[in-house]
Amino acid sequence: MSPGPEKQFDTDAALERAVQVFWARGYEGTSMSALMVAMGIGKKSLYDTYGNKRSLFLKAVARYTDLIVTDLRNRLQRGGSPLDNLRRLLCELESGYAKAGSQGCLLGTNAADFDTEDGEVAEILRKNLGRLEEAFFEVLSRADQEGELRDGVDPRDLARMLMCLTQGAALVGRVIDERTIPNSAFASAMALLEAP
Repeated sequence: MSPGPEKQFDTDAALERAVQVFWARGYEGTSMSALMVAMGIGKKSLYDTYGNKRSLFLKAVARYTDLIVTDLRNRLQRGGSPLDNLRRLLCELESGYAKAGSQGCLLGTNAADFDTEDGEVAEILRKNLGRLEEAFFEVLSRADQEGELRDGVDPRDLARMLMCLTQGAALVGRVIDERTIPNSAFASAMALLEAP
């Protein structure tokens, strides 16, 4: 059987546009017609390339998480103090979440949107939130090795706290325009983990 005709559109660029639609509207609020318009493709191309809406959503989540986690890890793994890198990252997140019209995080908004009985989607979202936790764990483990963490704190527990805190701040930032809320939350988290 010969391969089908070459795609007449950039599949990665179209998938990125789907990410933006799901991020802005959530899974339930996104229609197939909105996806086709945003992606610039017809129904047949969408189904042939990405499958149904659910399949496209799962591909969009994977793409978003790959980009976000790679970027997050790169920022956390810069040279110098691990905690300084973490502090800078939290300041950047706080600034983004505090902007009017912030969309928060695709993972968190869709975790809130999905039926909790949908085991497959719950597992995929859980796995990708775990990747965020792991990125925090890596930087906190390095900080611990370098004596930057407060005595008696556990890098794994702190990583879980930061994953929950950043996801919560992303959701709150969608409706509250005050920088002080995520800022004070992030500053308090840093104060809890940093060695005196």
